[in-house]
Amino acid sequence: MGSFDKEINRRRTFAIISHPDAGKTTLTEKFLLYGGAINLAGSVKGKATARHAVSDWMEIEKERGISVTSSVLQFEYDGFCINILDTPGHQDFSEDTYRTLMAADSAVMVIDASKGVEAQTRKLFKVCAMRGIPIFTFINKLDRDANDTFELLDDVEKELGIATCPINWPIGSGKAFKGVFDRKSESIYTYSDTQKGTKEGETKIVSIHDEAAMKAEIGDEAEEKLLEEIELLDGASSEFDIDLVRAGKLTPVFFGSALTNFGVEIFLKHFLEMTTSPLPRKSEEGTVEPTEDDFSAFVFKIQANMNKAHRDRIAFMRICSGKFDAEKEVRHVQGNKVMRLSQPQQIMADERKILSEAYAGDIIGVFDPGIFSIGDTVCAPKMKVKYEGIPTFAPEHFARVRQIDTMKRKQFIKGITQIAQEGAIQIFQELNTGMEEIIVGVVGVLQFDVLKYRLENEYNVEIRLDMLPYEHIRWIENKDIDVAKLTGTSDMKKVTDLKGRPLLLFVNSWSIQMTIERNNGLVLTEFSRD
Repeated sequence: MGSFDKEINRRRTFAIISHPDAGKTTLTEKFLLYGGAINLAGSVKGKATARHAVSDWMEIEKERGISVTSSVLQFEYDGFCINILDTPGHQDFSEDTYRTLMAADSAVMVIDASKGVEAQTRKLFKVCAMRGIPIFTFINKLDRDANDTFELLDDVEKELGIATCPINWPIGSGKAFKGVFDRKSESIYTYSDTQKGTKEGETKIVSIHDEAAMKAEIGDEAEEKLLEEIELLDGASSEFDIDLVRAGKLTPVFFGSALTNFGVEIFLKHFLEMTTSPLPRKSEEGTVEPTEDDFSAFVFKIQANMNKAHRDRIAFMRICSGKFDAEKEVRHVQGNKVMRLSQPQQIMADERKILSEAYAGDIIGVFDPGIFSIGDTVCAPKMKVKYEGIPTFAPEHFARVRQIDTMKRKQFIKGITQIAQEGAIQIFQELNTGMEEIIVGVVGVLQFDVLKYRLENEYNVEIRLDMLPYEHIRWIENKDIDVAKLTGTSDMKKVTDLKGRPLLLFVNSWSIQMTIERNNGLVLTEFSRD
């Protein structure tokens, strides 16, 4: 074990996931406010004022008021060093969102109390479940009229197939929102409206065993309803079990309002107690512990042109073990090259801080001269480790892409290939046509706009996109199958990806099963591991 165990053990690295508009960015800003990272939580929407959310920086994001790219925010709170991976919350999110979850040790799921579980949350949850990531739920917007609390919990259990354990319980919602009941201390925390942007308003704590004080605080009707709900709750909800939480089988649930900043700090404190320090990571050589002496990390995201003045590419790495020292050389395993990482930095929105050291659990951005790919391993030169690849997730929208000016073929191929290497889009070629026919696949349709915008702004190439009807894609697991001889359905298209692997596109989901039945022994998968 290294002498830096203390530094590693105080780190917490988590992602925040939610459906658009559930209040994720507001919650992130309030966390930063508690950590003293920002002094005033700005109005995140930025419509009325010129302020933009701390974690949004790409022009297209500022125009639309959404987070397209995942940022990393680091701050200190209560002795902990916290790394938040902010994922795009827009319905047109990208594969970036999935990959960011690969770099997190736990996830905070933000749910709008008036809407319950929404489509986007379901997709992200699937990825967490695939990795067994612990999930903590914050049911937000209690300052507005909310759905019945039991129905909200039922919704989470039914939709996501995970048990819930409320840690606190809301008293009313909307104009009648009085505060929350903390189950462990059997006390109520009352809510009074806070001044926008300040840390918190007045919070009073009253024991539920002090009937007179409770009635005075929340009124007879709310008290009666609360006592009734507590009784129901004790009989109906799952027991709190930290092992089940850490296995991703039980989600602790908290209630509050990020906008008015009620219940946020209570949540943060509980969350930091329940979540773990950086977790071990699987490699081809076995499990690597975070406290091992040697430095190792993997690349989970590549972002080009973050700085308008410099055409740069930044590779984001999650440190898995040891301590990073900017002075020391590292080995890029896939490139089999010993090198120094150039301009190591931590990024808070568009502000960069050059680093000399960082520890397991931290996320660093390094300058990428075009050598890194998503999933690559970087480690101390003498260390022999190669981390498991990051899955390539199935795109859900497809378009044929053509350049408008055929004289710009070279820039077009360069631009589209670089953007594909970053993992923002996937590109496919029709079988045996080479780069003549390029099909772009994306997880969220906003990525088409981002692709168009970036090709025009960064590579000076205009394109036309013709939408295709395909909605399903499958990788072919069998190495020995002759793809040209596959018998498919009339709505099927054969393509290859950038690495030359064969794939099948389908318009209808039932065609997938039909194709499997028509080709003896064919194995199709929804995502590919390198």
